[in-house]
Order: sequence, then C-alpha cells, then structure tokens
Amino acid sequence: MKQKFNIITSTCVPLPLENVDTDQIIPARFLKATDKKGFGENLFRDWRYDKQGNKISSFVLNDPTYSGKILIAGKNFGSGSSREHAAWAIADYGFRVVVSSFFADIHKNNELNNFVLPVVVSEAFLGNLFKSIYADPKTEVEVNLPMQTITNKATGESEHFEINAYKKNCLMNGLDDIDYLLANKSKIEAYEQRMN
Repeated sequence: MKQKFNIITSTCVPLPLENVDTDQIIPARFLKATDKKGFGENLFRDWRYDKQGNKISSFVLNDPTYSGKILIAGKNFGSGSSREHAAWAIADYGFRVVVSSFFADIHKNNELNNFVLPVVVSEAFLGNLFKSIYADPKTEVEVNLPMQTITNKATGESEHFEINAYKKNCLMNGLDDIDYLLANKSKIEAYEQRMN
C-alpha cells in the first residue's frame, strides 16, 4: 500500500523549460539499477552537477529559495525514451505532482504508475503560476484530486484537470495495479465461480 493521494497544498519548484526529455530527467548512465530507491539524487543530474560533481548553484534544485512537493514544468515534459526510471527519480526526489501544459503520454502514465500526479493545465494558467512563484517563492498551489482542480493560492485562479478514473481511484486509495487486483480478489474469484 502506497501513500494515499487526496489534496496536496505545497510550495513549488519552477522549471520553465520546454521539451524536457527523459534523458535530462535521469541520464542513461544511471539506468543500471532495478530498485526504485536512490534515483532522486540523480534527478536532472547533468543540470544539477558539473563534471567534477560540484553543485551548479544556478540550477533550481540547488537553490534553497524554492522547495516543495510540486514541480512546475514547461510544455512537453517527459518526451524522448520511455524509461520508467525518469518517473522513479521524480518520485524518489519527493515530488508528488508535476504540472505542465503538455506531457508525453508514456511518461505521463509512468508518473501515474509511480504515485506522481501529472496535472495538465492551460498555457495561460501555467504562465501565471510561474509569475506567482517568481514574485513570491512561498506561493502555494493546491491540487485537489477528488475535485480534479488545481488552484494558484496567490491569485485564487483555479482550473479543472482530467485524469483516468481507474488511475484516480488507485491514487486516492494508495493502490498500484497489483494492489488493485488483490483488493478485488474476492470479486474475481466469485466471477470465476459463476463462469465455471
């Protein structure tokens, strides 16, 4: 059983870059591991550290001004290869939500499978989020999964977002696909009895 998802209110980390691909999220050289733990330390590795392994202070994850459980990203987030490790890194770092105006489909599903909620918003709403966060890094965003709304607490602006009903149910109940099947074991067995 994973952490249940209901309403998250958090400050945000702004990453206003478009076309961030999965190789930038987690470089290929870190894909050898099969355990999901430890990937967060290499999230955006080549942007966070120089070739000597020193932190690049100008990169947002190294800037103490910004923190939180919500990553606000530019358009077309998670493009490129289908590696699930990119979602592992985002989740392991501590992000529960990624907001963008467009996600690559496979990456979007990988995030959902790893209990990270990808929230698709309009370009205008995304632009206003970035403005609010840069004006005040303490700006909070509320993501309400039951109501499927995202609210910029600085402006009061709110938008509705779409999510697959099955994935919504899994997130709200802390179930992965296997947990979901096990939770419905008695129904499956009853169905099999009826069919025999």
